[in-house]
Amino acid sequence: MADFLDEKRKEIQARLNELKPYVDEYQLLQAADQALNGISNGTTSAPAASSGPRRQRRSSGGGSGGSGSGRRGRPKGGGTRAAQALDLVRERPGITIPELAEAMGIQQNYLYRVMPSLAEEGKVTKSGRGWHLRESAA
Repeated sequence: MADFLDEKRKEIQARLNELKPYVDEYQLLQAADQALNGISNGTTSAPAASSGPRRQRRSSGGGSGGSGSGRRGRPKGGGTRAAQALDLVRERPGITIPELAEAMGIQQNYLYRVMPSLAEEGKVTKSGRGWHLRESAA
């Protein structure tokens, strides 16, 4: 009976370890959603008014019209994590994405989206595997 319990405990721990990155990503996305709710989109409307209809448009306008894909997409490196990554690149030139992820306590896959966006914005540049602050952003 003790072997059975030990085996089940190990299985549960293994599954918990598998699911942890998903929980972390969920929490990051939830924080990003909350942060974006407090930012205006460049118009004069109040942020509270723009956050409610956003979900309604997505559900009601699903199959009808629009020249685009209907998906807004994610913000490109303009959030808190991007600023954190930029600070780390400033402190440690040549830092790699795995090193950034470890220092920030997040998954690498998030940074593989954020860092190229920062490069497109002219804030960082990639040399080999490492990232460096662009001279104009210093």
